[in-house]
Amino acid sequence: MSKIIDQYRVTKEPYYHSVTDEVKLYEAAYSVRMPMMLKGPTGCGKTRFVEYMAWRLKKPLITVACNEDMTASDLVGRFLLDANGTRWQDGPLTVAARYGAICYLDEVVEARQDTTVVIHPLTDNRRVLPLEKKGELIQAHADFQIVISYNPGYQSLMKDLKQSTKQRFGALDFNYPSHDIESEIVAHESGVSHEIAEKLVSIAERARNLKGHGLDEGISTRMLIYAGSLIANKVEAHAACRVALVRPITDDPDMRDALDAAVSTFFN
Repeated sequence: MSKIIDQYRVTKEPYYHSVTDEVKLYEAAYSVRMPMMLKGPTGCGKTRFVEYMAWRLKKPLITVACNEDMTASDLVGRFLLDANGTRWQDGPLTVAARYGAICYLDEVVEARQDTTVVIHPLTDNRRVLPLEKKGELIQAHADFQIVISYNPGYQSLMKDLKQSTKQRFGALDFNYPSHDIESEIVAHESGVSHEIAEKLVSIAERARNLKGHGLDEGISTRMLIYAGSLIANKVEAHAACRVALVRPITDDPDMRDALDAAVSTFFN
């Protein structure tokens, strides 16, 4: 068992800057094994927060990047053929439930709804996982918890969680940090000076004001760290911002010009 689960332990403390009371609230939720839902824009720190909490609580963390092709078998497990015939291979959700890890389903709305319903028996008082193909009923380990995340900005009638799923979770809202905190994060993670980090955050704030007015999504904290890392590695600031901030988020020539102008305002 230890060999199976040890690979999922977070052995080094991830850098995470608390914004409000999310750490305290998550610890309280974990103490009663409440399933948790993290809601916020892409690149704002949801995944890093889960990694930090797994480290803080000293629990293994199994992360699943959800996608539209993911089946229930991808989560739960399947029979495989090998030289000796067939053998059962646990999926990540089953491993987490069996051995007591935190199972993190990242961007869960990307998965088909008929796939996500397999988590329902684990998210109420039953805390069980039926392996129908194997004829086994797993009682979740006492340390098991399930966490999901998604970006409400991408909600649609076709891509949203069912109410029957949502109401099984507690929820924490995430957003981009305040200017000072985000600058500190960017400086710490990328290695640039605080002055340059503040300029990058200011560019992002201007871009975020354009969300819904030509941009589908604003510049994320993750993208700022990418830009800062390039600058810290002697890439000229305009070029770093063009590669890491402007070109990834839009193909519209006018919008690119507007964002390039914002970069020039702070890096003249």
